[in-house]
Amino acid sequence: MMHVVDIIVKKRDGEALTAQEIDFLIQGYVRGEVPDYQMAAWAMAVMLKGMTPQETIDLTLSMARSGEILDLHDVAPLVVDKHSTGGVGDKTTLIVAPLVAACGVPVGKMSGRGLGFSGGTLDKLESIPGYTVSLSIEAFKKQLREVGLVVAGQTANLAPADGLLYALRDVTGTVPSLPLIASSIMSKKIAAGADAIVLDVKTGRGAFMKTLDEARALAQIMVEIGQGVGRRVSAVLSDMNQPLGSAVGNALEVAEALEVLRGRGPADLRAHCLAIAGQMLILGGKAGEAGQAHALLTSALEDGRALDAFMRWIAAQGGDVSVLGDPPVLPRAALVETVLSPRSGVIAAIDAMEVGLAAVELGAGRFKKGDPVDYAVGIVLGPKVGEAVRVGDPLFTIHANDSTRLQVARKRLLAAYRWSDGPVTPPPLVYETI
Repeated sequence: MMHVVDIIVKKRDGEALTAQEIDFLIQGYVRGEVPDYQMAAWAMAVMLKGMTPQETIDLTLSMARSGEILDLHDVAPLVVDKHSTGGVGDKTTLIVAPLVAACGVPVGKMSGRGLGFSGGTLDKLESIPGYTVSLSIEAFKKQLREVGLVVAGQTANLAPADGLLYALRDVTGTVPSLPLIASSIMSKKIAAGADAIVLDVKTGRGAFMKTLDEARALAQIMVEIGQGVGRRVSAVLSDMNQPLGSAVGNALEVAEALEVLRGRGPADLRAHCLAIAGQMLILGGKAGEAGQAHALLTSALEDGRALDAFMRWIAAQGGDVSVLGDPPVLPRAALVETVLSPRSGVIAAIDAMEVGLAAVELGAGRFKKGDPVDYAVGIVLGPKVGEAVRVGDPLFTIHANDSTRLQVARKRLLAAYRWSDGPVTPPPLVYETI
């Protein structure tokens, strides 16, 4: 007979667990037979000792099998999905999903909430009044069939093990574990039924994978897991040393996504979204190569089809599209302060993690499970890495609802900047595709 404590001890001592041991632990946790404190001890053991590739695959499949595995082939012959490993200012889904759907490839996505310093797609979407993230599987399929695009939270019976473990990891210091990240992402993707999956694997200060080697290792194991169960998978390794785009904070990021869909917005965000969406069109069989995909996507942006797809998607999930005008009337903070540059020079770095933590300080994210989120607060960056600034130029703007929090965020943000007297080359948006 198996005992949970033996499984914890075995992993603590660096031994590989069998598929049966992993399944015993995961299914027991879902049934409520394994308490949070034991699961937290096991997660910390995994964090410190790691897992073999086979253990990670076994964990992924056990988590996927902890609930229903969706089959979407009665809705569409091929459905694509994308997933980001988490970043700061990463509102990619809000732009990419309607872009791809506008090109005729159905997008069905289950998203998550913010983890630590990284924002969550569901939190951003919930800053739109009326938007509902909770859909039954029947409603998920109906919307996918009728609108060609759906983004919802995990249903209780879809990879429930991951929903439980995801919340636990956030508050036990076990978020940045490669096998736990890989199994979390891929169990949801396998359970959610997409045929083709593009993984946006972030690397840098504002990512859970700090180095390119770590990001590559995570990407490769996720691609192997997906291909091992018959899915089309590719991974884009992208930079997260500085925030993506300018806005960090829920409603602010929705407004910036709308800017891009209207043909404006930050150049780095637009270029990144076109790269991710291009991979989705290639895996979805709509484009043969990157150049063709880019042309299709640019056309959908320029003629308004992507914006129209966004509006139809939001309306289908109960969102009040009347607030999404130009400019949008989303939740607004009471205190707005533009901070001026304390010096002249070229911006050499903007520490994305510190910017993300400053946003959490303001109330845009969660320090612990169940914390409320303030949709209105956040930060809008001015010049980015490589740009020259004069003393007294606007550097960033803070949106806050509490003066003390504003002061804490201001201090933290100013400390996040590094300066140079000479030219600085910004980091690349994309390092490689696997």
